[in-house]
Formats: sequence, structure tokens, C-alpha cells
Amino acid sequence: MKVLLDLCIVPLGVGVSISRYVAACERVISDAGLKCQLHANGTNIEGDWDAVLDAVKRCHETVHAMGAPRITTSIRINTRTDKEQTMEDKIDSVQKQLAGE
Repeated sequence: MKVLLDLCIVPLGVGVSISRYVAACERVISDAGLKCQLHANGTNIEGDWDAVLDAVKRCHETVHAMGAPRITTSIRINTRTDKEQTMEDKIDSVQKQLAGE
């Protein structure tokens, strides 16, 4: 099953800046061959359910290996059975509404 997942991983106990941990997770997701889009408060990931969740697990493992003693993660998951939908499809649909189409 294809999934669109919004991921926000926050390492705790590592100071205020977390950009190096975010960059490490972006590498994990990219190395997994998954489509992703970084945004200001997380990352959207698109792909096969198992592959996406495996990448989330590897992000946690990577961030812990970098020295983060604790991680809190927020995930929102979107699946559909009526059609295959991409991140771009969802954005395009809203933009059409804004344009009055």
C-alpha cells in the first residue's frame, strides 16, 4: 500500500539547534529511495508503507547513534484505496480551489 507520511522527529537533550539531526534523517530517507519534501516543521515522505515506516525507524536509530538520548516523533499518515495520490496531487487540488477552478 502506498502512503503519504508527514514526519517530525525532535531529538531531546541535544541543545536548541536540531538541523544536523534533520539533515541526517533526510539522508536516510533519500538513501532509501523514497520521495520526500522537506518543509519548515518536518518532512513529507511518499512511498510503499513498509519502506516508509522502515525509513522512520532508521531515522530514529541514526539520531540515537548521533547521541540523542531521547526522541519525540509526530507522524500523520494518509492512505487511499480509491486512487493513487501523490504529494503534488494534494497540493494541486488545493491550488485549483484557490484559483477558483
